[in-house]
Amino acid sequence: MSSSNYGFPEPDERKCLEVLQGLIKIKSYSKTDGELEATAYMAKLMKDVGLDADVKKFDEGKRQNALGIWRGTGGGKSLLFNGHVDTNPVTEGWTVDPWGGVVKDGMIYGIGVSNMKAGCAAYLCAVQTLFESGWKPKGDVVLTHVVGELQGGPGTVALIDQGYCNVDYFVNCEPSDLKAITMHAESHIFRIELTGVTRHMSKREDGTDAILAATDLIPRLDRLTFGNAKNDDVKACNRCHVGVVRAGLGKEMADWRPPQVADFAVIRGAARFGPGQTSNDVETALEIECMETQRRFPQLKYEVFNERSDSMPSFEVSKEAYIVKRLNKAYENVRPGEKQPTGALAPQCFYGSDAGHLYVKLGLEGIVCGPGGKYNTMPDERVEVVDYMDCIKMFIRLIMDICG
Repeated sequence: MSSSNYGFPEPDERKCLEVLQGLIKIKSYSKTDGELEATAYMAKLMKDVGLDADVKKFDEGKRQNALGIWRGTGGGKSLLFNGHVDTNPVTEGWTVDPWGGVVKDGMIYGIGVSNMKAGCAAYLCAVQTLFESGWKPKGDVVLTHVVGELQGGPGTVALIDQGYCNVDYFVNCEPSDLKAITMHAESHIFRIELTGVTRHMSKREDGTDAILAATDLIPRLDRLTFGNAKNDDVKACNRCHVGVVRAGLGKEMADWRPPQVADFAVIRGAARFGPGQTSNDVETALEIECMETQRRFPQLKYEVFNERSDSMPSFEVSKEAYIVKRLNKAYENVRPGEKQPTGALAPQCFYGSDAGHLYVKLGLEGIVCGPGGKYNTMPDERVEVVDYMDCIKMFIRLIMDICG
């Protein structure tokens, strides 16, 4: 049956929470046996539903993704869902078991539940609900549960290279608080080394203090935007942040002689730039600000380094694209009277995601949307149960709309 003459089945909240709790209970840090266990768990669940599912090995067989395909009857568009099962490490400050899957006060808790096990479980539960209802798609529905997203996305890249992601549309289910994210940035990790001139504090006027130079430079880096932004959405994705500052005497940054002017400082940070911009635009902006600091501290020397080149590509899709409009419709059907927030929206526009690989490598039209985000990457990470269930309902409607 097509979605035009078939009602929307309701997901079973208890079953959907059990699926998510089972995934939370697996400690799936990157490059550990836990990610093998998590992908095997998702592959088994997909097989139990009735999908053509298995794990797909990569990295010389040392790592694996889970892939499930609900084959269509023919004549419909295909839709891929993408999410990762690897998680950030547990930090201090938790008040509940990070791997307990605790449900209380309308929330489900767990490390990685927001980023992004709730998203992975949501599209599996949407397919399970539809499958059990007797509805059948015309186009293929492809479910990918990948590893390594927190390392730049080698899992999704492997599935792309293996030929499993050739579809019409995709949804990347990173935590967006159910907003439709139409653009996100690419990351540029940088290091700036400042070399001054040391003197004893009694003659500090004759020296060049690398610490003072750094404190001059850092606030301007914090305000940076980058050249060649083609529109306001791209500008909205621009951000620069300094996360590490060290200084002292010599390149070893000796710290046992505080009466002496520090002559060496290291600044490490991250920049975010949007589609159409490049790392060269970031480096140019960094150079301009370093030159301004050098003008203020004439004896200062500086070097700028690009520290990492394996970041995720930026992603974009038109707000008027078919996948965006169909997702907007699904959201508004689930939440009557509400318009889905849509665009290059903060903070998600500063994230990276595997959507960038699907967009750049395959040219696919897609969208970023998933449950969670508000309580992402913090102690007692959690997702509101209503958002999780509403996301499942949205995906049910989206699948029926696009693949029906």
